[in-house]
Amino acid sequence: MRALAILLLTAAPAFAEGDLFIYTWGEYTPPDLVAKFEKEFGVKVHIDSYDSMETMIAKLRAGGAGYDIIVPGDATMQVLIAEGMVEKIDVFAMPNFANVDDKWREVYWDPKREYSAPWAWGSTAFAVDTAVVKGDYSSLAVLFAPADDVKGRINMLRDMNDVINMAERYLGIPRCSESPDEMKRVLELLETQKEWVKSYDSETKELLVSGEAVVSMSWNGYAMRARDEKPTIAYVYPKEGYTGWMDNVAVPKGAPHLDNAKAWVNFIMAPENAAMITNYARYSNGIKGSEAFVEPALAAAPEINPPADAPAPEFIPTCSPEATALIDKVWTKLMN
Repeated sequence: MRALAILLLTAAPAFAEGDLFIYTWGEYTPPDLVAKFEKEFGVKVHIDSYDSMETMIAKLRAGGAGYDIIVPGDATMQVLIAEGMVEKIDVFAMPNFANVDDKWREVYWDPKREYSAPWAWGSTAFAVDTAVVKGDYSSLAVLFAPADDVKGRINMLRDMNDVINMAERYLGIPRCSESPDEMKRVLELLETQKEWVKSYDSETKELLVSGEAVVSMSWNGYAMRARDEKPTIAYVYPKEGYTGWMDNVAVPKGAPHLDNAKAWVNFIMAPENAAMITNYARYSNGIKGSEAFVEPALAAAPEINPPADAPAPEFIPTCSPEATALIDKVWTKLMN
């Protein structure tokens, strides 16, 4: 597709054709962004969703199901590159890469930005319904040593690493522990907590808004969207710490519509387009100049602006094979 080749050499609009198949989290891709891309490039966008990084990786390992775009987290991106599961598309050479904020250019999972572009970044902690949860809720004890009126109304993410990382923080165990004894303590904590957990579900907004859960692990953007619908929802930065992350746009190996995929990657790095992602998903985006297009109310939102006394977010690279084997073992036992 000659027009798309020209697009990647210049910043000028181009016309394409065909399809683009995206595999991403649910409620993460702005419909107006999709419509804008379809109109500009003549490409029909199709979106499927997953509920965890593990689900996404499993599908890719099984053949990828013909997807052109995926949205992996930072540690997952590191795994995909190491295993040769993503295309080297030289994002650093695309016209709109000039808009990427300096701090997101040389990152541990893709040091030269050869494989991925920023989509959104944020944190993983938990949210509470302050109409039900009273008193001090600044600790992970809200999840792991809950009050009686919270028991049975807790939701945990269906995400192996996030759940286990949170349990490790509560116990004072370092992330990526290679100690069987330490991971035994993690399993015991999670098995005890399981009696009080209503669900392991990544669709946290719906559970919080409906009242089915009054405490839920959550990403900061989902918590903000829940607060938009239910003002008593509060996002908590626990004193024990929390995870920071960046989701990235990448192209699976053997993507059937490679030129269209490259066009999408370049497209989402334009400031006005990145702002659409922030306005819709309620996460920061990593693109300079997007602030001018972001809804003013988001600038002061507590979900995007941690309080001064909050711990710094912890970004967690891929664990060693030994630690990963223990994490898998804990998660498998917990889910059975």
